[in-house]
Amino acid sequence: MAKIKPPVPPLPDSLNPSPRRAGTKPPPAGVIAQGQETGISAVNWIDERLQLSGGLRWALFRKIPRHDWTYSLGSSVMFAFLSQAVTGVFLAMAYDPSTTGAYESIRYTTNEAFLGEFLRGMHKWGSTVMVVLVFLHMAQTFFYGAYKYPRELNWVIGVVLLILTMAMSFTGYLLPFDQRSYWATIVGVNINGTGPIVGPYLSDFLRAGPEFGATTLSRFYAIHMLLVPGAIGAMIGAHLWLVTKLGTTSPPWNRPRHRPQGSDIGVASSAPSSNGVASSPSSPNGVASIAPSPNGSSDQ
Repeated sequence: MAKIKPPVPPLPDSLNPSPRRAGTKPPPAGVIAQGQETGISAVNWIDERLQLSGGLRWALFRKIPRHDWTYSLGSSVMFAFLSQAVTGVFLAMAYDPSTTGAYESIRYTTNEAFLGEFLRGMHKWGSTVMVVLVFLHMAQTFFYGAYKYPRELNWVIGVVLLILTMAMSFTGYLLPFDQRSYWATIVGVNINGTGPIVGPYLSDFLRAGPEFGATTLSRFYAIHMLLVPGAIGAMIGAHLWLVTKLGTTSPPWNRPRHRPQGSDIGVASSAPSSNGVASSPSSPNGVASIAPSPNGSSDQ
């Protein structure tokens, strides 16, 4: 009995070799060509079993307004978060979350460890860049009106992500455990304690007790490394799922495209009469369709 092979899913266009132009010589067969063929075969083998190409195309290939760079702000925030996560993991390998060893471990990472100064600089300035990008993305969403129906839940998730980003910046500020970070964190925790009802409980939770002590640094380290990044990852997943489900919002200054005559999507088909006014019924929004008259103006 012949073995039936499962159908092979189509490869993405980026993996398909481009057709060779007429008159050009074929590339020499060598290590590079064999490597490309091996890579395509490996991707094809994985995709045949996991069936991921269709889902990736559905998630990644989205239509957005052309010539508008502001739609890259969301992706920039996600890239900044991934950069913070990767550099944070490498920094945590040399960090000692104790009151006696925290500052010394930071000094060793910055001055002696291989690429330590580069990693710490990426993590330190990347946090500032991420905060700026989050605020820009929220401002773009607000001014474009993307918080309106049906994207209200996505706006709420974005506000939660903004709060979590600020919490991650606040908890990470204490980790060097120098004089500046120590006293600045005390001021920040005391400000949180002035909040109504939950303020004192929040301050006790952050301090891990009534006063600053050895457990305070461990509490901030656990929140910064485990609690907040996990919540941000979950919120980003929900945020991206809603974006792919609901799409993006066009800027308010973009005019809607004119649909061709005969289209049944929201506009009634019409043909100009002798006086230039369309004889078709009103469109679904209650406004009659007007066709231009022969002299170039519309009779209303």
